Amino acid sequence: MATLYLASGSPRRRELLTQIGVSYLTLSAPVDENTLPDESPIAYVERLARAKAQAGLATLGDTHEAVVLGADTAVVLDGRILGKPADRDEALATLSALSGRSHDVLTAVALVSAQQVVARVVTSQVTFRPLSSAEIEAYWASGEPQDKAGCYGIQGLAAVFVSQLHGSYSAVVGLPLCETAALLAEFAIPCWQSLPDHSQ
Repeated sequence: MATLYLASGSPRRRELLTQIGVSYLTLSAPVDENTLPDESPIAYVERLARAKAQAGLATLGDTHEAVVLGADTAVVLDGRILGKPADRDEALATLSALSGRSHDVLTAVALVSAQQVVARVVTSQVTFRPLSSAEIEAYWASGEPQDKAGCYGIQGLAAVFVSQLHGSYSAVVGLPLCETAALLAEFAIPCWQSLPDHSQ
């Protein structure tokens, strides 16, 4: 079986791969995350996922049995990508804009080997209930929004803001597990590795 490498520093993506019983090694593959002129959000996340996976593969000496997974997530409101907040004021403005509205979360996953490249983009729609200014301030003070695209983490304290979710919960967290499992199968990498046998 090929060795899977995760080209991501995200603890959430590590937890999600572990959740579905996939063994992997991690590696660092920093890429330029600036958008290109006139680039759509879907094209942006897919390009970054592919770039991360390809950059990860390039760091390996022997790529014969290696498969590298790269992923990227973007929160999109009114066609605009909401990145990680630069400061408190930007975070408060972003959370105020999300309040009482629906937005899209796009997550791309790419798998790269020496022989092939495959990628998928999953779109989910998240709706926030109306948020008070006191809630937004308290959420910022928790520290959770500071390193999150769109200034929130659905798997954390911000779960109480979400009134509706249409799509993939795991994709909003950072890795669409159904689609990831299907892509891994194309590289003969199974999920549920080393499950105990309880059939007796």
